[in-house]
Amino acid sequence: MRKNLFFLSLLLLGGITLMAQQNHTHAQKEKSVYQRITNLETKSNRFNLFLNMNGSFDAEWNNKNSDYNFGHFNMRQLRIEAKGNINERFSYRWRQRLNRPNNPGVDNMPTSIDIAGLGVNITDRFSMFAGKQCAAYGGIEFDLNPIEIYEYSDMIENMSNFLTGVNFAYQLSPNHQLQFQILNSLNHGFSSTYNTSYDPRIYGAKIPLVYTLNWNGNMFDEAFQTRWSASVMSQTSKKHMFYMAFGNQLNLSKNFDMFVDVMYSREDLDRKGIISRLLPIQAPDGSIYTAQNANYLSFVAKANIRFAPRWNWFIKGMYETASVGKDFTIERRFIEKGKFSTSLGYFTGIEYYPMSNSNLHFFLTYVGRSFKYEKKLDYMKDFNTNRVSLGFIYQLPMF
Repeated sequence: MRKNLFFLSLLLLGGITLMAQQNHTHAQKEKSVYQRITNLETKSNRFNLFLNMNGSFDAEWNNKNSDYNFGHFNMRQLRIEAKGNINERFSYRWRQRLNRPNNPGVDNMPTSIDIAGLGVNITDRFSMFAGKQCAAYGGIEFDLNPIEIYEYSDMIENMSNFLTGVNFAYQLSPNHQLQFQILNSLNHGFSSTYNTSYDPRIYGAKIPLVYTLNWNGNMFDEAFQTRWSASVMSQTSKKHMFYMAFGNQLNLSKNFDMFVDVMYSREDLDRKGIISRLLPIQAPDGSIYTAQNANYLSFVAKANIRFAPRWNWFIKGMYETASVGKDFTIERRFIEKGKFSTSLGYFTGIEYYPMSNSNLHFFLTYVGRSFKYEKKLDYMKDFNTNRVSLGFIYQLPMF
C-alpha cells in the first residue's frame, strides 16, 4: 500500500512521462477512400479513420494431433481506428478489434477496445494520454501495429497489453524520449485472473496497478534505435510481477534492417499462465491453478531484406524458456524449481507492395513452432506446429 501511494505521489508531483504506444506504422501518404470519392486534394487532420486488416488462407499441420491438419480462410486481425487533433493542444484516439468479444472489464471498458482516450500537449516537450491504451512495454515488435505480426512470441501473446490509466512523455531531445505510465494491472477481477483457491492467504492488492518506465532512443542518424522498459506490477500486497524488455533495431540501409528483442518476466503469481497450464495438478472443478514464482525469458530477432523496389523478404527466429525460480506447494503437491519448457519459432516469407505510398502488401509466409518439455514433465509430449499462409495486410485509410 505504501509503495502504491509513493508512486501515486510521484505522479501528482509531476514525475516523468509517457505517450501511448503502438503508433508505429508505415508512413501513410495514401489518399483516403473519402478523398478519392470527393476528389479532395487536402483534408483536415481532425478526423482520420482507418480499417486495419490481416487476412489469409492458412494451411496448418502438426505432429501432435492430426485433427489440426487443415486449411481455412482466416481474418486474423480486423480493427477499426479513429484518431485526430481537436486543436493544437488536444487529440484523441480510438481503436477497437471487431473480431473479439465485448465483455466489460474492471474499467467498464469492452475487452475488444484496444485504445480509447484523450491526449494533451502540455508543453512542446511534455505530453500525456489518459484512457485505455497499450502498455508502454519495450521491444521493437511490441510497438508495431498488430496487423504487421504473423505470430507473436509466447511472452507477448500471453500478456495483458491493453489497460486503462494514464501515461506521460517527456522529449529529452529530438532523439531521446522518456515515458512513465500507470495503468490498472487487471482487465478483470483478481479471482478471474488468478486461481489461488489452494491458499486463502493469497488475495488481490487493494490498489492493483502496473508502473512502467520506458526509454526510446534514436542514435547514429537513425542507424540504431532502442525501445527499453522496466515495469513492476502489484498482484497482492506482497506479490509482484517484474518485467523488463530491451528492443534494439539496426538500420544499415534503406534495403536492410533488423531488430533483436530481449524480454524477461519474474512473476510471484504466474500472470502469463504458461507454467500454470503445465502443472501436474488441477482444481477440483477442473480449472487451472495459478502457479507461483514463474520466470520467462524470450529472444526475438527479425531481418528484412528489400531485394527489389516492391518486394521484401524476411526471416524471423524466436527462443523462449519457461521456468520456476523457487519451489512451491499446491494442495500438498511439491513443485520443484527449474526449467519447464523451451519453445522455438522459425519464420520466413515474401511480401509484395503493389502500390507506392501505401502499406498494402500481399504475403506468402511460413510459420514454424517447436515446443519441448523437460523430462520431469513426463506427461507432456514435445510437438511441432507449421503454417503456410497466403494473404494480405492493409491499413486502409477510410477518411
